[in-house]
Amino acid sequence: MNYTLNCNTANCSRNYTKNCNSQSNPTEEYPLDQLLIGGTEVNYLFICPTKLWYFSHGITMEGENEWVDLGKFLHERRYATEEKEVQIGSIKIDFIRKGDVIEVHEVKLGKSMEKAHEMQALYYLYYLKRLDIRAKAVLHYPKLNETKEITLDGREEEVEAAIREVQRVKSLPAPPEPVKSKKCRKCAYYELCWV
Repeated sequence: MNYTLNCNTANCSRNYTKNCNSQSNPTEEYPLDQLLIGGTEVNYLFICPTKLWYFSHGITMEGENEWVDLGKFLHERRYATEEKEVQIGSIKIDFIRKGDVIEVHEVKLGKSMEKAHEMQALYYLYYLKRLDIRAKAVLHYPKLNETKEITLDGREEEVEAAIREVQRVKSLPAPPEPVKSKKCRKCAYYELCWV
């Protein structure tokens, strides 16, 4: 399902944010036309900047990875009745539930990269806040039968720092040097970095 913004993205600027949001935010607000990064890019920043660089430059290896396939299978099977892959501007959310507050739901395989998952969810909340949409996020770990609720409250500066770092990594002329860790073994980009 695709949602469109209520403005021409070329014209979405600080003025749009100031005019449409009822509350002012003392932190730096990114104009909507500058929020062109996706949640996966924020996620990858906290997993591996090298992976982020490759992904953001169109080098995608996820389609051949068994761990990615397992995650998709769990997502499809466990949440079969949910409308999946909700696209809003540059973000694609696993699924949403509507109520007084929109619930953004992200399904993850395990908690070993919980910080990356949390920052991805926070970015979605930040993005929706720029659209004047009140939301909270829920991370689902179906293999563990666990969920974690996340709100943006007081974390805007943390998200903005992540946005700046994603933009910096994406602008590099070559990928950052990879740093080997145990998470590399399951990474879709392993052969690109280490073989």
